[in-house]
Amino acid sequence: MSGTLPSPSPREFGEDLIAALVSEEALGTCGAPAFTTVIPAREAAYADWPDWVHPPLRAELENCGIKRLYGHQAEAANLAHRRTSVVTATGTASGKSLVYQLPIVTALAESQSDTALYLAPTKALGADQLKNAARLTNSLPGLDTAHPYPYDGDTPSDIRPWIRNHARWVFTNPDMLHIGILPSHERWARFFRGLRYVVVDECHHYRGIFGSSVSWVIRRLRRIARRYGADPVFILASATTANPAAAATRLVGINCAEVTEDCSPHGARTVAMWEPGFLTSGPDHGSPAPARRSATTEAAALTASLVREGARTLTFVRSRAGAEFASMTARRLLDESGTGLAHRVTAYRAGYLAEDRRRIETDLAEGELLGVTTTNALELGVDIAGLDAVVIAGFPGTRASFWQQSGRAGRRGQGAVVILVARDDPLDSFLVHNPAALLGKPVEATVTDPGNPYVQGPHLLCAAAEHPLSDAEAAQLGVVDTLHLLEADGLIRHRPSGWFIAPGVNPHEEVSIRGGAAGQVAIVESATGALLGTVDAGRAPATVHPGAVHLHQGDTYLVENLNLEEGLALVRHEDPGWSTTSRSVSDIRITHIRVHSSHGAVSLGLADVEVTSQVVSYLRRLPTGEILDTVELEMPTSTLHTVAVMWTITPGHLTGAGIADDELPGALHAAEHAAIGLLPLVATADRGDIGGVSTALHADTGLPTVFIYDGHPGGAGIAERGHSAIREWLTATADVIERCGCVEGCPSCVQSPKCGNGNDPLDKAGAIRVLRAVLGELPQGPAFVSEPPQTAQPVPMP
Repeated sequence: MSGTLPSPSPREFGEDLIAALVSEEALGTCGAPAFTTVIPAREAAYADWPDWVHPPLRAELENCGIKRLYGHQAEAANLAHRRTSVVTATGTASGKSLVYQLPIVTALAESQSDTALYLAPTKALGADQLKNAARLTNSLPGLDTAHPYPYDGDTPSDIRPWIRNHARWVFTNPDMLHIGILPSHERWARFFRGLRYVVVDECHHYRGIFGSSVSWVIRRLRRIARRYGADPVFILASATTANPAAAATRLVGINCAEVTEDCSPHGARTVAMWEPGFLTSGPDHGSPAPARRSATTEAAALTASLVREGARTLTFVRSRAGAEFASMTARRLLDESGTGLAHRVTAYRAGYLAEDRRRIETDLAEGELLGVTTTNALELGVDIAGLDAVVIAGFPGTRASFWQQSGRAGRRGQGAVVILVARDDPLDSFLVHNPAALLGKPVEATVTDPGNPYVQGPHLLCAAAEHPLSDAEAAQLGVVDTLHLLEADGLIRHRPSGWFIAPGVNPHEEVSIRGGAAGQVAIVESATGALLGTVDAGRAPATVHPGAVHLHQGDTYLVENLNLEEGLALVRHEDPGWSTTSRSVSDIRITHIRVHSSHGAVSLGLADVEVTSQVVSYLRRLPTGEILDTVELEMPTSTLHTVAVMWTITPGHLTGAGIADDELPGALHAAEHAAIGLLPLVATADRGDIGGVSTALHADTGLPTVFIYDGHPGGAGIAERGHSAIREWLTATADVIERCGCVEGCPSCVQSPKCGNGNDPLDKAGAIRVLRAVLGELPQGPAFVSEPPQTAQPVPMP
């Protein structure tokens, strides 16, 4: 165990809740905390009000109880007022909103021509911050023209022209900025001409492909603002993260100062690492692969018990379907217990209609709801006072997200409880038994790569369509080579005055800034024509294929038809009594070796690869977990150009490690699964962002090979992190498999819920031997890392 855990303190409020959860009267829980600690309360450190703050604004804030500023609020607001772009990286509920409200409201009060733009990564966060900003401007005399307005997909079309022509403070998101504002910037000329401040809230959320795309949306915003004579100051807010100034600078493209000392108070938090119990009797009683109860089911039971104890609870679940299932399960348990509280629990997720989301947010904030099961749609920023507990069903992928989610509770200084429910998954299993790896280590750095050509190229087309790129701009941005590639494809043309979009090319609609296929698929009830919600086009074949079971606000629907060309999935209201899980097949081809190193019988590489995949079937599964059957599907194939970390090992060395030829496919496959599960330990990633392929004889290497690749076009920096920390990563992987108490492999070590082959073949013992054989060939000592991909020269794989 590494790192330093928080020191224990006397029994706290959260510990009493934990004791209630492990009592015999708990509603349906079958696990127990494997580790519990208390993070002590922290006192506030204050600073004086800056003398430049608009006096009526200060008076209003003081009237609302804000007599003094926290030290970090004053420091960051002063920097922004002095026209220095700044990122405030402090904890949840540390008052970061005031950092941008002070300079913006002051500027809007002092100049009728100044404007401000606010960007949020989620609709829930944007709506919450808009409400707070409107409360301020409505309470101040003379600020009626500074009233903030939302401009997003939910904004009625009849009031959009008024916002463009008159609004001075606009709240939107990167998606709408990309697709709805920048392409029509001429109609926003008044707004851009006066643009003084741009707020990028919860900027740590912009990572991977999404963050890389947003970095280009912001660069496009800055060049359009310059066209109208504006040079806005950027004010960024972030959860605590490593190197916030560097990450913010990379995101917005200009130097940013950082403020990182959190001077706000917070109440004590009891953090529990909760391990669900086994569903089967275990290897000592004849079960070859004991499985633990799912984290979602256990989290639902914990939610019900907390609600019954009177604790206002927010439960984070990994998927949309999981959020719906957890809500249904918690309500059922409350119904069966006779508490009469079932109606005070609901689900919340992306894909709901706007009015449904707003209603749930209001009911939760006002205490009408006692429990909400949600995806990470409610992770960011929404100020919900009085929450007592947060339940997290499965490690959310990064330490930053864990602390962000846990910070939803205790936002007014009172005690709170945070429960991380471990999934039956290698990484969660590792963290439960090594809590210091989560609680005792700093949060990760945010990984973005604006130089990713798969991101850069489409955004350059958008930029050229908005306003031709000059040669000087292209040189300054370092994109001349990419522009020449686009020119060769006939998408852009170079003229003496710069780079112009080719006739007939309309790039904005084709670019999805969140990765995957552009566009949305509407989910419509066939009998009534009611729109239930939407799903990303890239996820549709796996989630709303014909025959899929779809959950929506506690109701069950069966998908009748999916038309990807029309963006339409038709469903009927029906509960067939089973759930569905899609299955896919993948093939991988090496297109270029970026980095290669040899270590005896083992070679390591970082490569550009082409992954071809297709959803080919789905499983129908009963609530007990029993699989009814497999149904074949005919879905279109998809091709992903991405980056993979890979390793090969010679057959002779494998034979020497005791792995027979017939055992090799299962051993490699099991090692691949476990490595995917543990990669988030060393990389800023979610398991869902990673894919893998293993083969006993790969066509491009001629050797047994394992590939672990980024699940986003062009890569997202995940494979690079694995490559540079290969020893730490594979050592933890081997340790988790060896420590697991199962006989033949289980979800806690080598089984994967995403496996396109249904976890067949898998050889747990063989996986351990493969990983130890690889590690035995790598240079010894904790200092070993492979060469950084930025400095190594690409060479052919032998």
